[in-house]
Amino acid sequence: MVESKIHIIGVGSDGLAGLTGKPRELLQSAELILGSESTLALVAGLTAERLPIGANLPEVVQTLESHLGKKRMVVVASGDPLFYGVARYLCDKLGPERFEVWPHVSSMQLAFARIKESWEEAYLTNLATHSLESVLDRIRTADTVGIFTSEEDDPPTIARQLLARGLDYFRAFVCENLGAPDERVTQGELSELQEMEFDPLNVMILKRKPGRPDLQRTPTQFRRFGNPDDVFVQSRPKSGLITQAEVRAIALAQLDVQPGSVVWDIGAGSGSVAVEAAQLATGGMVYAIEQDVADYHLIVANAQTFGVKNLTPIHGLAPAVFAGLPAPDAIFVGGIRQEASRLLDAAFKALRPGGRLVVNIASIEGLGAVYNALKEIASPVQGMLVNIARGTEQLETLRFEALNPTFLLTVSKPAAKK
Repeated sequence: MVESKIHIIGVGSDGLAGLTGKPRELLQSAELILGSESTLALVAGLTAERLPIGANLPEVVQTLESHLGKKRMVVVASGDPLFYGVARYLCDKLGPERFEVWPHVSSMQLAFARIKESWEEAYLTNLATHSLESVLDRIRTADTVGIFTSEEDDPPTIARQLLARGLDYFRAFVCENLGAPDERVTQGELSELQEMEFDPLNVMILKRKPGRPDLQRTPTQFRRFGNPDDVFVQSRPKSGLITQAEVRAIALAQLDVQPGSVVWDIGAGSGSVAVEAAQLATGGMVYAIEQDVADYHLIVANAQTFGVKNLTPIHGLAPAVFAGLPAPDAIFVGGIRQEASRLLDAAFKALRPGGRLVVNIASIEGLGAVYNALKEIASPVQGMLVNIARGTEQLETLRFEALNPTFLLTVSKPAAKK
């Protein structure tokens, strides 16, 4: 009787010779072996029928399902089949109960071992299933990055793309043919790697240089609002605290910024909301208020990058700096640290009749304090929980990575009586 399990076996660069015990026995007795062309080449010499895995994944699933319990089938994969491998896809399609997985050492594990670095907190990605553009924001803010490169995005291409976006603060390692006799590890600056040639079987590791800030990419054209987070200069460790693109877009809609509006951004941080408000209020003026001197300089840099002339960064403490500023039509508050009631009361009093005040809060504790403070000032208080997940492609599936939820609270000042 044929076993009713499909075995997924990880192999190294030494192929069948590197397998012992049960995995080796399963491969030698298999009637059908499936895997990529390069992985099948590692187990040459076996008599089983072979089916290459490439862009034909639906056909592979159909084959496995139709032969289950009728043929002894083995899927071979490089390294650990569940680590950016085909096993996850097949288990999702046919059910994990139909498989047994036999992992080998992943080439990513070997790469980190070769350069004597821990991969415990590294950001890991596979450019065969994700575009480089889609992972740039994660790379930009990471200390350590492990990359399965692809034919299209090889190490020189990755180096050129990172340098083109100002991400020059990584030292790079390229580990080729790991475990094979011609194994090679190359390390150097991105500017050096962009002119080199490497074997297609490689893993690239990026290690952030000490003390280097996050830099922004420089796209050829900016959106009026909702620009990707990595467009803006941010400083570590605050890079995750930027008002995220989707939240920013909703907040600007709540603020109802008009071409001639005067806008205050209180606790502006890197100035992402202020910059985009300035792009909407082309005939108005935006004041970005920030007490942290390092963040103040980030606002200046971002305003220059976007070329907005109607944004004035103000280094000072709210509400003391309100005096002398023109009355606002819209106020965004994104950085309440303490004394929320006093700050919000002063901001609302400064607001013109018919104006809108929008507050962004990241914590449950902050939500309660701000909501109660706003209820004392105006009614009604409009509350919104913003819970966003960004889609990423993996093989032929679409998965979603959730962003931290945040809260937006909005109040309006009654319009002046005619």
